[in-house]
Amino acid sequence: MLTTADVRDAVDRVVRGERVAAAEFSITFLSSQQMRGLNRRAFGRDRATDVIAFPLQHQERVVGDVYVCPSVARRSAEYEGITRREEEIRLVIHGVLHALGHEHHKERRRMDSQMWRRQERYVRQTLLAGSH
Repeated sequence: MLTTADVRDAVDRVVRGERVAAAEFSITFLSSQQMRGLNRRAFGRDRATDVIAFPLQHQERVVGDVYVCPSVARRSAEYEGITRREEEIRLVIHGVLHALGHEHHKERRRMDSQMWRRQERYVRQTLLAGSH
């Protein structure tokens, strides 16, 4: 599981990189069962997913809720041969980018999207900063 410092660093890095003047994000980690319920209620998909983000309306700043499922992240990390920490950082960043209005292709080509390239740049920066 990520530390509070890891989460703050990842969010701050995206907010600064995207030149957002004022932002507030809630990052919540959910069990697989909780994520499945949220996904079902929000999108009608009866399965746990890795991350869900909701941009919220606010007049003075960007506000968003990001939900991450560590158990799905763990399975993805094992499949990709990366650390769970890296995958959870990726999901936090992915959710924040969505809450900021960025989108990617829904199919497998999403890794070719500008959003994905942005995300991976922030992931690398966050991981490098955390290794010192």
